[in-house]
Amino acid sequence: MNKKILVVDDEQAICELLKMELEFEGYDVLTCYDGLQALETFEKENVDLVLLDVMLPGMNGFDVCKEITKKSSIPVLMLTAKTDIIDKVLGLELGADDYITKPFDMRELLARIKVLLRRSELSNVNTEANDNNIVNGDIVLNALSRTVTVAGSEIHLTPKEFDLLELFMSSLDKVFTREDLISVIWKDYEKAGDSRTVDMHIQRLRKKIEENTSARYIETVFGRGYKMRKC
Repeated sequence: MNKKILVVDDEQAICELLKMELEFEGYDVLTCYDGLQALETFEKENVDLVLLDVMLPGMNGFDVCKEITKKSSIPVLMLTAKTDIIDKVLGLELGADDYITKPFDMRELLARIKVLLRRSELSNVNTEANDNNIVNGDIVLNALSRTVTVAGSEIHLTPKEFDLLELFMSSLDKVFTREDLISVIWKDYEKAGDSRTVDMHIQRLRKKIEENTSARYIETVFGRGYKMRKC
């Protein structure tokens, strides 16, 4: 099923342009021209991302963002003609996931949308895991207590190592690229440093979970990334 994007902008020409470009990329697109209409559409439709202009008639984009993020964790990408850092910070503080300033490059906008949708999808994998134990072979992970045992012995993991293991165990045999892992675990490249940080964390995690068992859990998928195989 195609991802559904809600585009909110008071300029109809911009809405139509974005609708055309996004539909060409394979998305389903809904358009609204004011804040109240956007909230009504959001309530009725199951959307995956909101592309939201700040300057809207009746109800501005900041207020719309605030109402959406009260009820949902779907990504919100703010569009703004303003360059004032205060407006950008305010949008992020109200729950927006990213912002882009008009005029924008369409390729950059599409790239940001893809990152936000991928991050949302991967994060949902984590949150869908319940508070009970997640088990794979000799590994038992408890998401509530954030503890891990291997072959009956508890092992100590750093917070990032635990988050990586939880993500892998929630999606056995799913291949995660380094970019996927950075988006979900570190949130962005600046916090991660570079992709070598991912490799180092994977190496340490492998050593900790595999030193007390003969099983090989985390595999490198050449040219793609990493996965945890079902044992």
